[in-house]
Amino acid sequence: MSREVRIAVLVSGGGTNLQALIDAQQAGIIKSGTLSLVISNNEGAYALTRAQNAGIKTVVINKKALGGQTAFEDRLLATLAAEQIDLIVLAGFMVILTKRVTDAYAERILNVHPSLIPSFCGEGFYGLRVHEAALAYGVKVTGATVHFVNEIPDGGRIILQRAVEIREGDTPEILQRRVMQEAEWQILPRATELVAKEIKEKKE
Repeated sequence: MSREVRIAVLVSGGGTNLQALIDAQQAGIIKSGTLSLVISNNEGAYALTRAQNAGIKTVVINKKALGGQTAFEDRLLATLAAEQIDLIVLAGFMVILTKRVTDAYAERILNVHPSLIPSFCGEGFYGLRVHEAALAYGVKVTGATVHFVNEIPDGGRIILQRAVEIREGDTPEILQRRVMQEAEWQILPRATELVAKEIKEKKE
């Protein structure tokens, strides 16, 4: 009998995407793996409360408190190894991971980005900035992308995408909310299940 696929979710803020994953696991959409750990770089993140409410173990690893990227990644890798994590999902995680981490978990780190990559992505494109750029450019369709994480920001292989229509009168805030509801919260759990299933099948 192979060991379960253990999933860690890395968070920095409110944790709406984490909640979508928790809900998907409870609904049986994520069934090939288990949400086993939530790591935050911010001890005040509401995502930690969401995890605790769902009975998921939480750990805070603060880059500033540890004195920089290397010490942060040392602690992160040690924690992931100790918890026997197979798959990592970045859900609004605001620390860029270096090649050292992305190579250690090659094709086993997922990220959701609030645009249709390759549009409005890469360095500097995060949060509301992505939606501000989409509206400023005048595109008629935006959306979200779940992709594997490598050392290039938003540069890894695409797993799933979903389009969202831009409407008359959209503000960055309204658009951000609709992209979350119609795209991010739909495709992140599905992509997590797809990759967890692949990892599970390799273990068996």
